Amino acid sequence: MTTPTTATKTILRAEGFSCPSCAAKIEKQVGRLDAVQAVKVHFASSRIEVDHDAARTSVDDLVAAVAKAGFTSHPSAF
Repeated sequence: MTTPTTATKTILRAEGFSCPSCAAKIEKQVGRLDAVQAVKVHFASSRIEVDHDAARTSVDDLVAAVAKAGFTSHPSAF
């Protein structure tokens, strides 16, 4: 029997993206992480909302995935 995973919602603020296709690039890269269930980039506010299993994917992993897409990000409370 497997235990259900609990999703954690992490909010990141991104810097340096200037077009909606950049947002799609971030969503694709972060979405590739194994424990990520959902990613939504809000282009106008530079917010990245990620639902993930924090036991398997850390905030540092999320920031690294955004960096791999070519952008800087950091955790945000809102």
